[in-house]
Amino acid sequence: MQVCLNGSRAAADGAQVPLTPDELARSAAEAVAAGATEAHVHPRTPCGRESLSARVVGPVVEALRARAGVPVGVTTGAWAEADPAERLERVRSWSVLPDFASVNWHEEGAEELAGLLLARGVGVEAGVWSGTGGAARFAVSPLGPRVLRVLAEVTDTDPATAEASAHALLAELGTAHGRPVLLHGEDGGAWPVLRLAGRLGLATRIGLEDTLFLPDGERALSNARLVAAGLAEHGGQWDQ
Repeated sequence: MQVCLNGSRAAADGAQVPLTPDELARSAAEAVAAGATEAHVHPRTPCGRESLSARVVGPVVEALRARAGVPVGVTTGAWAEADPAERLERVRSWSVLPDFASVNWHEEGAEELAGLLLARGVGVEAGVWSGTGGAARFAVSPLGPRVLRVLAEVTDTDPATAEASAHALLAELGTAHGRPVLLHGEDGGAWPVLRLAGRLGLATRIGLEDTLFLPDGERALSNARLVAAGLAEHGGQWDQ
């Protein structure tokens, strides 16, 4: 179970969303105590903007490692650095390397970025989003067999249709170059897709990046509570 600590959430989404290195480290440690086995994070500047700068990424990775003691992954999404060439330069400048980084395969420059990360010894989560050309691009990628895993992201937020969208995405992925698949949804689709992952025996993730609410609709007060609920929902599917 991966915990996704903050994503694009901001302070306006609630005081419980961790943003600073210390807040992220504390939240990650609590989530690990609740059962999370690794952490995915979107590092932020002091003003709250997502960034791939070495001066931003390094302190976050170090803080999480020291406090949570589990593998740490970061985003490389285009929203953090829109220019593909500049994104490469940012990653090339990292002095503190995360254990893994997600690369969205539908984004321009994904192959080059994934190649750089692999060359630097950083594991690559191949982010394949539903509703994009990511699955088709990944299917013919020469880097496919070398990625750490496929991060299958269901962007359908309707709880009534997210599970069907997840099945369609998995069908698009096919054998996924034989790599492990982590399946997850977001917002209204988060819990239906997590339960499906449990039924299919796939890894999953949960955290404030993906949803602000517990399965019963109650507001989530922490990433730890989401992880505890996620493990119960995911594991409980084996008995159904």
